[in-house]
Amino acid sequence: MMLSRHGLGAAVVAALSMGHAAAQTWTSCNPLTTTCPPNTGLGMTVDVDFTKGSVNSFVASGGGSVTYDPKNGATFTVTRGGDAPQLASVFYIMFGRVEMTFKAAHGAGIVSSFVLQSDCLDEIDWEWLGADPTEVQSNYFGKGITTSYNRGAFHQTPENQNSFHTYVVDWNANRIVWTVDGTVVRQLGYNDAEAGQYPQTPMQVKFGAWSGGDPSNPPGTIEWSRGPTDYSKGPFSMNVKHIKVTDYSTGSKYTYGDHSGTWQSIQADGGKVNGNLNGAGALTTTAVASSPTTAGKPSVPVGGVGGDTTAGASQYNLPPGWFMTSEGKIMPIGAAGSVVPPIAFVGVFTLMASVFGLGRFWM
Repeated sequence: MMLSRHGLGAAVVAALSMGHAAAQTWTSCNPLTTTCPPNTGLGMTVDVDFTKGSVNSFVASGGGSVTYDPKNGATFTVTRGGDAPQLASVFYIMFGRVEMTFKAAHGAGIVSSFVLQSDCLDEIDWEWLGADPTEVQSNYFGKGITTSYNRGAFHQTPENQNSFHTYVVDWNANRIVWTVDGTVVRQLGYNDAEAGQYPQTPMQVKFGAWSGGDPSNPPGTIEWSRGPTDYSKGPFSMNVKHIKVTDYSTGSKYTYGDHSGTWQSIQADGGKVNGNLNGAGALTTTAVASSPTTAGKPSVPVGGVGGDTTAGASQYNLPPGWFMTSEGKIMPIGAAGSVVPPIAFVGVFTLMASVFGLGRFWM
C-alpha cells in the first residue's frame, strides 16, 4: 500500500478524504477483483533479535536508513523530506500474534508505525506521533474502505520515546487485542467491527518511520501528525530491538479461494487455517486499561509508513532446498541436512535466481 495515505483531521475530512484515500491506497494485486499469486505463509513462529543484526526475511525499503547495533537493534532514521525507512516481511500470517519491543521517534510531524496489512487492504495498526511521547494510536480497516476515519482510538502509554516498551497485536477470527507491556488497551470483537470491516485475510508485517508533517503532504496529513516537521531538529529515529511473529495457521502458502475476502475462503497449502491456534498459547496480560479515548482528537487515518510501494510477498516463495529458521533467517539446506551459514538478503536471492533460474525473483 501507499503508506503515506495518512490523515485527515476532523476539520478537513469532508473536503479531502475521498480523493486522498483513493489516490494513496495501494496494493500490487487485489484478490477482491482478480486472481492473485499466493502469499508466502510463515506457518510457524519466528523470534528476531535485531540487536544481533538484520535478517533476510524482512526487506528494507523507503528513503532514510535502517541501521543495526547491539544497544538499540534496528534504527529507522528520518533526516529529510521523503525519508520513510521501513522493514516489511517476506511472509504473511493468517491470524496470529506479533510482539514488538520498540521505542518511538521524537519530533513534531514524525510518525512511527507498525502495520499488519493484506493484499485486499485489511489492516491493523499501531502508530506513535513524535509530538506526544505519552500516547499511542490503534486502528483497523477492512478491504481498503477509508471513507471514514472513526475506527481509531488513542491510548495513554508510558514515556515511549526514551525507553523501550513491548506492544502486541493478537489477532484471530473472533477478536483483535492490542496490549502495551502486558496491559490490554483495546479489544475489538468480530461483531463489534463495522459491517464487513473486520480484518480476516493473510497479513504482511511492516514497520518504520516517516514524516507526516512534511510540507509536501496534504494539509490534513500535516494536521493529524501534529506537524509541520522541522528537519533542523533531527535526525529523528525509532528503534526496534525485537519482534516475535506467530502464525496461527500452518500453510506454506495462502491462497484466496474466491473474491469474497472472508477468512473461510482462504486456502492453506500444506497446512490448515487456524492449524496452530491451540498451540499458540493464551493471551497473557496483567491488567485491562481504562477505555480508549477519542474525545477532542482528530480522526485517525489509515496507518502505515510514508511512500511505501513494497510489493506483496508472493514473489518470495522459497524454492525447494531453502527454509526459514526460528530466528527469521532464510537459509539453504546443506549436505547431509546441515545448514549453510546465513548470507546477506541480496546474496540469498541472487543465488536463488542463479541456481533456480528465477530471474528478477528477489526484487
